[in-house]
Amino acid sequence: MSEHYALETHAVRTGIETDRQHGAVVPPLYLSSNYTFQDLAEPRQYDYTRSGNPTRDQLSQALCHLEGGEFGVVTSSGMAAISLVLQSLTPGSVVVAPHDCYGGTFRLLSLLDSRHQIHVEFINQTDPSAIEDVVAQFGERIALFWVETPSNPLLRVTDLRFISSHARKIGATMAVDNTFLSPALQTPIKHGADIVVHSTTKYLNGHSDVVGGAVVCRTARQGEALAQWANCLGITGAPFDAYQTLRGLRTLHARMRCHEENTHRIAEVLAADERIARVYYPGLETDPGHEVAKRQQSGFGGMISFDVDDAQVDLRDFVRSLRLFSLAESLGGVESLVCHPATMTHAPMDEESKIAAGIGNNLVRLSVGIENGDDLVRDITAALRAASRVTTFAATA
Repeated sequence: MSEHYALETHAVRTGIETDRQHGAVVPPLYLSSNYTFQDLAEPRQYDYTRSGNPTRDQLSQALCHLEGGEFGVVTSSGMAAISLVLQSLTPGSVVVAPHDCYGGTFRLLSLLDSRHQIHVEFINQTDPSAIEDVVAQFGERIALFWVETPSNPLLRVTDLRFISSHARKIGATMAVDNTFLSPALQTPIKHGADIVVHSTTKYLNGHSDVVGGAVVCRTARQGEALAQWANCLGITGAPFDAYQTLRGLRTLHARMRCHEENTHRIAEVLAADERIARVYYPGLETDPGHEVAKRQQSGFGGMISFDVDDAQVDLRDFVRSLRLFSLAESLGGVESLVCHPATMTHAPMDEESKIAAGIGNNLVRLSVGIENGDDLVRDITAALRAASRVTTFAATA
């Protein structure tokens, strides 16, 4: 396709009309585990699906175009994608990660640190002085800045260009987990990232029926090195999962518009409710990350978190009273989900780390779906009313 088309068009048209055998509009799914050689010592482009697959490559090419990268690797899960990036590190490397990152990421980095394979510094990456202090302390020993923006679950926004400028000075790699926004709303490579990571399970697939991941690299050299590791470790994605994700990708931009519209409405309702202690959503002008988000994002996404006021709301009753938000982990599907991070996604974190990150027992995370916005707002307000600890009675004459 011509480069001048919009990203929405590329997301829809990738692979369309590429079938030369039967003229299928949608590209075929290649499930074969192996491929014939032309002759002895003459392999074709593909020989074994762990090493390469046409369907998986189409997804990789689409993601590279959307993210602005040169080389991509599609993996079997989001955690596999994170693990793949870490393969590039040598023993003793210093990794600077956000103190409020996804629980699975925190667990993996902590375990590797405990085995002395790497040294991890968990810091508040939204604080410029914290970045400057860690650079001053470790300097060129820092091999990787691992960034989540917005962070999971508190949606803190990290200034990508600020971290990138420090990474460049010391020769460190900057990898950004872009799962919460997708390339529809943020393209980190344009803001200095070397690597972009996704759990394709989430918004890229968008229908909660695939587990997968992806790594997109700024340079082909870096991507090819990671592709070798993915093949050696056997963590490349399955063809059918890639096919499903490619199908989901075609509606990504349309879905993200609806996700965001519904989320902004819910954010305004929650922000105005005295039973809510705090709302975490960069789309609100009062959010501390709003201005940075406006600079590096083209939208604010479909995730929102909030603290309920324990004195006014029974959290368990609130969750039980919801009808249109399913209590489940994961995010980014067309259906709305509610999550209690302290006991679900971030359960792997120790209590001290949760407190430092600001993840309390009264924190709720919503993945807002594409249902009717009025229905979602009514569901939340009805659940808050049902869970209120204080009932106001009308005065009698």
